[in-house]
This record gives sequence, structure tokens and C-alpha cells, in this order.
Amino acid sequence: MKPVSQTILIVLTAIFVMAFGNFAFLDNFLDAYPLDWKNAIYLVSVMILFATVAIIFLSLLCYRHTIKPVLVTVLLLSALAACFMDSYNIVVDKSMIDNILSTNLAESLDLFNFRLVLYVLLLGVVPGFFIYRARIIQVPLRQSVLARLKLIGLSFLTIAVMLFAFGDFYSSFFREHKPLRYYANPAYYMYSLASYTSRSLASSHREFRQLALDAHIMGRDNDGDRELIILVVGETARADHFSLNGYVRETNPLLKKEKVISFHNIWSCGTSTAISVPCMFSALPQAEFDESRAVSMDNLLDIAQRAGINVLWLDNNSTSKGVAARVPYESYRTPDVNPVCDVECRDEGMLARLQDYIDSHPDGDILIVLHQMGNHGPAYYKRYPKQFERFTPVCHTNELENCTDEEITNAYDNGILYTDYFLSRVIALLKRNSPNFEAGMIYASDHGESLGEYGLYLHGLPYFMAPDAQKHVPLIMWFSDSFDQDEVDVRTLQASVGHHYSHDNLFHTILGLFEMETQIYDPSLDIIEHRHRHLATRQ
Repeated sequence: MKPVSQTILIVLTAIFVMAFGNFAFLDNFLDAYPLDWKNAIYLVSVMILFATVAIIFLSLLCYRHTIKPVLVTVLLLSALAACFMDSYNIVVDKSMIDNILSTNLAESLDLFNFRLVLYVLLLGVVPGFFIYRARIIQVPLRQSVLARLKLIGLSFLTIAVMLFAFGDFYSSFFREHKPLRYYANPAYYMYSLASYTSRSLASSHREFRQLALDAHIMGRDNDGDRELIILVVGETARADHFSLNGYVRETNPLLKKEKVISFHNIWSCGTSTAISVPCMFSALPQAEFDESRAVSMDNLLDIAQRAGINVLWLDNNSTSKGVAARVPYESYRTPDVNPVCDVECRDEGMLARLQDYIDSHPDGDILIVLHQMGNHGPAYYKRYPKQFERFTPVCHTNELENCTDEEITNAYDNGILYTDYFLSRVIALLKRNSPNFEAGMIYASDHGESLGEYGLYLHGLPYFMAPDAQKHVPLIMWFSDSFDQDEVDVRTLQASVGHHYSHDNLFHTILGLFEMETQIYDPSLDIIEHRHRHLATRQ
């Protein structure tokens, strides 16, 4: 094999990925700029620009002993990114990287298919093998540094020429079509990875901050009523696929028999579990939410536990995303813990020993969080036991592009049907405990899901460009008759189901339910708003 310089190897790698790993970018670009001779020139210009950005990144990482490992790794990562972007029209940004790093093996296997193997083999392994076998020309350090500086300088010059030559186009491209650059492979995921690493390092050096040190339960010594609240964190559930919210299919046959309150104008904090779950439990509103800040301060569970509430997190998903780091936590992802498992362990298994937990805590209020597997995609057909396969035909593969829209929707709706059953079981448990507690359930999904609308699948798009399907989520409440009407006025709540709420309201609503006295509590964000009504009554 003929010897090759480091510069040539870097440039060829960037050009290869840009040429063969950017079909999603090409498709989205042509949607925005229909192909004609003028737009063809713009397309070539953009491809050169993003390839040049990748060259700059690689130039900063590739040296004598790192060039082969870095380039092979970039080829493999770019092949994975290309497969997921081409298959589901997703983008690999900081949130997606966070999701990837916190995904467990079972969730990863749901994404494994023959198409993924082909992408990795043809776009990653094969070119990576040639790089591994390449004979790189070795030059003195000074000459190598000068060559690298020339490459970086030429790259910046190329970018400047592109921006100057097509200034009007790029002004529109970056202002009016900002999402397009998120599909640039490998440039955008390299940028996102660098940004994610920088943020993680910053959060690791941030001092932990305790919140609401003044928190205490208000008036409990006077009324003597204990409260048992189960907060169900749903996974990937869309509000518009709940028949309680007007969906044409009967996906909530059991919940409709209960006195539930289904809010149908609720919006998530993010479009991925890694963002939404921490945000749901954070005192920070969505407008101020930052993962590095949130992980470095108390959340709702920490405050509740310090105030004397018995807190427990049960998880049938990947993790709590750090929310339950300082409270009792149990994973139900394996058969040795979860008694209800077939092709995978079911959400229902989290209820098996809950009564024992409740009975073992004779004093104090109780807050239990159940983190569902829910409708986690793309293998929707795995998310429910066979007896819940009511809507057919079903997409029985994780390769959604090989299924019809009807098959995908059927599998997804069967998962909602199983969630309906699961929530009915939660309510049944709470009813059994109503003689001893003011019992209640709150169910809220972390985010929604795209099922093929606009060519989009799954979730995780940047919030500003994500469709409503990924942000519009269900919120369902149920309260036992043992609740004092001054605390929970069900009739008033039913009249407000169309009001605009978001994940920002959950933090204060839970504090309010437990009658928590603390300066951090904001009654204007409490959906139930029982505290100020209760105080007004007492005054």
C-alpha cells in the first residue's frame, strides 16, 4: 500500500463521511431547497463547508499516535449516526448523546437490526480497515505541526470563501433553516460531543446546593391524616393517543371507569428522558433548566425526604437519570426482582411488593415514584403482553421503515392500552389503602413520540424544532374520597383540564399535595392550588 500523509488521510475521511453518511442531510436539504441548478451549487457549497468543519475537528485530534484510533472511531460513530438519522430522521445533539450514554443494554438491543449492521460494516468497518492498514508517512514534529497549521488555516479560508461567495444564501440557511445543520454528519455530532463533554466537566466541579432547608409538613399534627401519593412517570406517551383526551380509539377502557382527571393541554420540558425526567423533579423551570445545574442541587425527592416523607423510586426503565441518587431506589428490569416478566419485565411487576413497603412504614407520609418502560420505541411490539394486542396488524420489528403507518400506530396504541391497565392497577392499590391514607395517583409522561408524521420517528429532536407529537403529553390524576375537598376539589380540577400546563407545574403540585411549607413553593404553579384556598378557608 502506498504511503499516505496524515493530512490526506484526514481529508479523505471527512470527504468519505460527508459523501456517504449524509443522506438524511441531503433529504432534508432538498425539502427546503428543491433541486435546480442554483440550489445544486448551494448544496455543493454546504457539503464542502461541513466537510471542512469536520477536517478542523479531526486536525485537532489526530496526531502521530492518535490518528488511526481517532479516524476509525469517527468512521464507526458516523456510520451509527447515519443509520439512525436515515432510519428515524433524528439528530445527534447533546440530549441524544446523553440518552445514548444512559441507555442500558436491553434498550440498545431494541435498536439493533440488519440495516444497522450494513451501515456499520460498509461505512465504518471497511473504510476503517483501510485506515488501520495504511502506511502513514512519518515526518519530523516541526514539519508535522506546520502541515497541520496549514490544513487548519486552509480550512478556515475555505469556510470564509464559502460564506463570502454565497452570503445571501447562508444568511437564509442559518437563520431560516437552522435545523438543517443538525443533520450534518460528522460535523454536528462532533460539536455536540465536545459541548457535552465541556458541560459534564463543568457540572463535576460545581458545588452541590441544598434547597428548601425550611421545608416542613404544614398542619399535619392537627389533622392527623397521612398521605400516600404514587407518581407514575410515563415513557414516550402522546396525549393525543389517549381516548380520555378524545382519541378515536378506545385506549383507556379501564381508566374511563374511574374518577380520573385527564388534563389534555400538557407540555413536556424536553423531548428525551435524559432532559425531561430531571426537569420534572427540578425546582428550575424549563426556561432556566440546565442539566449541569439540576444535577448539582436538591430536587423534589430530596426536599420531600428531608421534610420527613418516606420516598421510594421503583424503576422499570433504564435509570432515574440522577433524580433518585439520594433516595431509596430499586430497579425492576430483571426477573430476579420483577415477578412479571416474559419477553421483557413488565411495569406491572413494580406493584408486587408495594403493599409490603406501605405496611412497613406506619408513620409519615409516603411518596412512591414508578418509572415505566411504557411505550419506549422503536420496538413497540415488545412493550405489552400478548393479550393486549388488540389493534392489528402490528409492526413486529424495530425497523420502522419496513412497516406501514397503520402497523406502527397499532403497536404503539397497544402499549397505551397496557399503560391503561397498569394505571388501573395502581388505582386499585390506592383504593385498598384509602381507609388509612389520603391516597392519590399522578401520571405524567416524560415526552411524546413521532410515529412517522413528517417523516419523523421516535423522539429527541431539539425542542424548538420538535413537532407537538414529541412534546404534548398526558397528565392524569386520581384521588380517593378520603381526601378533604378543601385540599383536592375534583370538580374544580375537572373544569380546568383544558388549561395550559407543563412539567414546570409538577414540582409545586406535589409540594402542595403534601401541604409542604417552604419558601420555594409557588402556589401559582400548583395545579391543584389547594393550599391558598385552604388557608383562605382557615382564615
